[in-house]
Amino acid sequence: MTKTICLYEKEEYQYPCAGEFLPNIMAYLHDDGELRPAMLVVPGGGYVMVSPTEGEIVAKKFFEEGYQAFVLTYTTNMFQIMPLDKQPLKDISRAVRHIRSNAEELQVLSDRIACCGFSAGGHLVGSLAVHYGDFALAEEPCRDVSNRPDAVLLCYPVITSGEKADRESFEPLFGKDASEEQLAWASLENHVTAKTPPAFLWQTLTDELVPVENSVLYAKACRENGVPCELHLFMDGCHGMSLADEDWAKHNIGEGSLYTMLQQWQTMKTLYAQNPASIPEIFTKAAKAENLTDFVAAWFEAAAAYQQQKEQHADKSVMQWVRLAVAWLEKIWG
Repeated sequence: MTKTICLYEKEEYQYPCAGEFLPNIMAYLHDDGELRPAMLVVPGGGYVMVSPTEGEIVAKKFFEEGYQAFVLTYTTNMFQIMPLDKQPLKDISRAVRHIRSNAEELQVLSDRIACCGFSAGGHLVGSLAVHYGDFALAEEPCRDVSNRPDAVLLCYPVITSGEKADRESFEPLFGKDASEEQLAWASLENHVTAKTPPAFLWQTLTDELVPVENSVLYAKACRENGVPCELHLFMDGCHGMSLADEDWAKHNIGEGSLYTMLQQWQTMKTLYAQNPASIPEIFTKAAKAENLTDFVAAWFEAAAAYQQQKEQHADKSVMQWVRLAVAWLEKIWG
């Protein structure tokens, strides 16, 4: 069973550049009456989009492993018109609280809710892991319900704003003139404490976008603070490998996975209607798309013009990360 769960009422959602979009979670649920652990999947996309290649296919894999699975479509800053600041953190915090407060209805074990984030989505998951008590999250609905994940999976994550930073991931959050205070807040390795949730991390040593030291720094911080942690570094592979299987390599993710791009479509349509000149010419075709499928095709066609397409290959070693993560979760949860 699948269903979409909106995390906000329209009048309470504050980010002004999102058009008709409301942050939401797509639920993939076993409907057999059995209480199961939950996995909230948080795709990457540099905080400018929510990548469909790290959403549904990952959720379905954990569903097959016996989890109630969810995919979070959180607020992004496509054209960097207005900094996101803590809006994505509010989105994921609400998602965890919603799942936990509705655990009986969703058939979830309320003390076994994990979050799995990729790249910038890994930064978002890591941000909740270290900042779940942030004052900005205190006025949410269900605020008396914990928003702390019981475990996190960080997949080729953005972690640090320091020497090994992927700096482009921080510009949508804070703008090009981010303060030292903002960057320090976002450098997650410096905020790990003994109360930080257990962490499973994996990355390839040849990641060309996010230096592998990001994962190492977080694992080191966990070790120093007594936080249960497991780190897997694979010999090679590009950034953004998702499941690293044949479906990922051939982009066989199905039209049903495109809902993570609905935000981009709605936002672009709104901006184009208000001021066509505000949309870069290369994205005009996407802005005029009449349905989501055509929009996604036009979007990736335009994006490909900015960068050389990487040839993707399945990797039998890297694709083991789900099996390793499930075994690790069974170990820490008993």
